[in-house]
Amino acid sequence: MLAGCGFDWLLLDTEHSPMDAVSTMPLMQAAAPYAVSVVVRPGWNNPVEIKKMLDSGAQTLLIPYVQNAAEAAQAVAAVRYPPAGIRGVAGSTRASRYGAVNDYIKRANDEICLLVQVETVGALENIEEIAAVDGVDGIFVGPADLAASMGHPGEPSYPEVKAAILDSIRRITLAGLPAGILSLDDAFLDEAAQAGAQFIAIGVDTVQLRRGAISALGRWQK
Repeated sequence: MLAGCGFDWLLLDTEHSPMDAVSTMPLMQAAAPYAVSVVVRPGWNNPVEIKKMLDSGAQTLLIPYVQNAAEAAQAVAAVRYPPAGIRGVAGSTRASRYGAVNDYIKRANDEICLLVQVETVGALENIEEIAAVDGVDGIFVGPADLAASMGHPGEPSYPEVKAAILDSIRRITLAGLPAGILSLDDAFLDEAAQAGAQFIAIGVDTVQLRRGAISALGRWQK
């Protein structure tokens, strides 16, 4: 249903949901007929999780909690076949349409989009070093964890946090990579876009469902 709404991209999140790597495949299959890009987020920078997601057909991954260039390089290695990385080679998976994609093993490294997430004070200090890692295709700023790291848990709209996010977006852009952000504050998303953010998450399914339900209830509840 969401894949047919006209969004440019959808995030399948296994970090903050009960889903695991295997659970993402039927969701990717459901979205496949539609003109939408699917981004999959593993629970951690874990090569085993990442390998399963890639073999299941994920082409764009968002790796959470990347703190420095070394961890970014670890993520790059996890999505690349040897000798450039450590991704295990499987002969027949959904990623290669079960062998129907010619030369998939040779082409895959060039067709995977790797996004990494910076979401702590320490990670922000390392943005330029992370952006310089070959194979990192974009950097996403995580507001909720960043707010907690800055001493404002539960307050991603705190002025100091918002200022740090906008500064990070500008630095990512100056480093030559697309910057991403998630917020439920439309006014702040406008600011983020003006600062240079290019991939912007504009909603969360559970939040939208709950808001719609409460709004409908409010019209009828006496």
